[in-house]
Amino acid sequence: MPDSTAAAPYLRLSGVHKAFGAFTALNAIDLEIRQGEFVCFLGPSGCGKTTLLRIIAGLETPTAGRIEQAGRDITVAPPAERDYGIVFQSYALFPNLTVADNVAYGLVNRKTPRDEVRRRVEELVKLVGLPGSEKKFPGQLSGGQQQRIALARALATSPGLLLLDEPLSALDALERVRLRQEIRALQQKLGVTTIMVTHDQEEALSVADRIVVMNHGVIEQIGDAISVYREPATPFVADFVGKVNVLPGRIESGELHVGQFKLRTSASERAAHGEVKVYLRPEDVLARPAGGGTPSFAAEDPFVFDAEIEKIEFLGSFCHVHVQSAAFSPHRLTVYLSLNFLTEQALNTGSALRLKLLPERLRVF
Repeated sequence: MPDSTAAAPYLRLSGVHKAFGAFTALNAIDLEIRQGEFVCFLGPSGCGKTTLLRIIAGLETPTAGRIEQAGRDITVAPPAERDYGIVFQSYALFPNLTVADNVAYGLVNRKTPRDEVRRRVEELVKLVGLPGSEKKFPGQLSGGQQQRIALARALATSPGLLLLDEPLSALDALERVRLRQEIRALQQKLGVTTIMVTHDQEEALSVADRIVVMNHGVIEQIGDAISVYREPATPFVADFVGKVNVLPGRIESGELHVGQFKLRTSASERAAHGEVKVYLRPEDVLARPAGGGTPSFAAEDPFVFDAEIEKIEFLGSFCHVHVQSAAFSPHRLTVYLSLNFLTEQALNTGSALRLKLLPERLRVF
């Protein structure tokens, strides 16, 4: 017989509910996380993601529901009886202890032999990229270095689960990018099941195997980065994850009308009728300069239209370009254009563009 436990999730949450008086923080949360998976809880402030992490850690007790870790019911188990390491946003290092003593804290509490503690501390401090810093105190380290030490401390006891509560939000932009890449590389090297709470969509998209998008205490969508971004399940996900144009539309007799365009709807949308909202990513509108020079789109293409640049937001290698067009009047569109394209074509505010809509990329709700 095949091993039925082989595919069992490492962490299973069933019907988890949390209420604070009359306020419902979490409502009917069902989630399964596989061994070695990196999962991000993503959502705006107050959506319940940190409460859910705290319930997994045993720092909050669910009002209802069940939590299993490696087949063991830990719903009401105290934190000390759960197998995890945790890293907080505020580092939470002991300022009066050296780096070595901070990293060794959990091992010492478990009465690990001194030689083994020393070897483990040296190994972890090297693993997080700070060899030779064992005798320093937290106050002598930068924010990024302190968070690396907090990560080493969380990993010291070789936990089966690593919990990261917005670990990068207190760092500057460059350090955030650098450290998130290091955390992901370290997680893959160790194979530790990891849950990270974040409100930063770029952070979640760049590191997670799967993203759990939350809003108002419920899960809106679970999926990998591409599916969450390309195929949002709800208007909230479409609007929250990435930048998007939201346009009014209507469905009549199996056709979607948006601006001046008409197109056949998908099978799931044909039963709908009436007003809808249409979501279109800025990168799903292709651009050419109007007039001669660069080869333009075929004039007979039904999804080509003319527009004028209204505003350009410079963002480094690419720009948000806000355009107005009779095709969507009075609504504006935002498209992404590379800085090279704008400069090579000498385009600026008031310049004419020829744009092409990619109808297969429209999301209708």
